[in-house]
Amino acid sequence: MQTIEKINLADKFKQIADFWNPRIAGELNGQQVKLAKFKGEFDWHHHEHEDEFFLVVSGSFEMHLRDKVITLNPGEFIVVPRGVEHKPVAPVEAEVLLFEPATTINTGNLQNSDRTRLNLERL
Repeated sequence: MQTIEKINLADKFKQIADFWNPRIAGELNGQQVKLAKFKGEFDWHHHEHEDEFFLVVSGSFEMHLRDKVITLNPGEFIVVPRGVEHKPVAPVEAEVLLFEPATTINTGNLQNSDRTRLNLERL
């Protein structure tokens, strides 16, 4: 039987020193809870088969869509539907919780990007 333990987000985020490199903090029903720090601009991309959930824990970031920009602050989240092109931009450091299918690759359709992470570290 699997051990049930609580997760302290602040403690987990302290283990992350780089940006745009998600780590797995938990798993359930084929989904993964990922933690990442954002700073600067990411790449325009989309996910053909997966929706993405972004929750700001601290800091803030902007989700750039082709027709608008949505600013997210602590305690706010956004769901980006599959197929929608998007680009996260964080003028200051942001700590972000992502919830998405385990098959989701962080760079979506840009799988040859130097930011692509295929084998995520577990926290």
